[in-house]
Amino acid sequence: MLKSFFPDRDHKALLFDFDGTVADTMGAHLKAWNIGLASYNLTLSKEQHQAWAGRPTRKIVEMLNEMHKVQIPADVFLKEKEVHYFSAINEIKEIKAVMDVIKHYHRSLPMAIVTGSRRHPVETTLKHLGITKYFEHLICAEDYQNGKPAPDCFLLGAEKLGIDPAECLVFEDAHLGIEAARNAQMDCLKVDEFQNLVVVKY
Repeated sequence: MLKSFFPDRDHKALLFDFDGTVADTMGAHLKAWNIGLASYNLTLSKEQHQAWAGRPTRKIVEMLNEMHKVQIPADVFLKEKEVHYFSAINEIKEIKAVMDVIKHYHRSLPMAIVTGSRRHPVETTLKHLGITKYFEHLICAEDYQNGKPAPDCFLLGAEKLGIDPAECLVFEDAHLGIEAARNAQMDCLKVDEFQNLVVVKY
């Protein structure tokens, strides 16, 4: 299956971004953002949300505070946003092209989720979709210091799986995540706007 994308490569591990890559969560996240931001008379556009995809929620709150000269308390907002996200969880579906790969290579290649999201919503969404069993490790926002486009999260994923970073393949939908994969010197497949997989050429 992966040979159709990389005929000359034998990847030893697969690293998956979560939101917009494994699960189509972006609509639920955007809805949660805007319900929470309404208290501050702010909104987040779909375009801006996509541009910031891959950044930890805490970092986006800091950016919004600076941009709009407001004081949104990050810890409070994170908890509120998660409540709003969970209220929309039934809208979330798997991304088929990616899940086909995951199911095909289950038990033959080690896999990990590598995300800028917090652990609780990721674990809850994986359980909701019934796909927790496919992943040996979850690398979440709490697990590393420097977010995407820094390579730290993907390098940590490779370390957890015990695989050389050069032998890992990343699946991503966001520009920041693709940059992080490049900075980790890993091959990357992008989930495009039609939820198809395409090779990223650096």
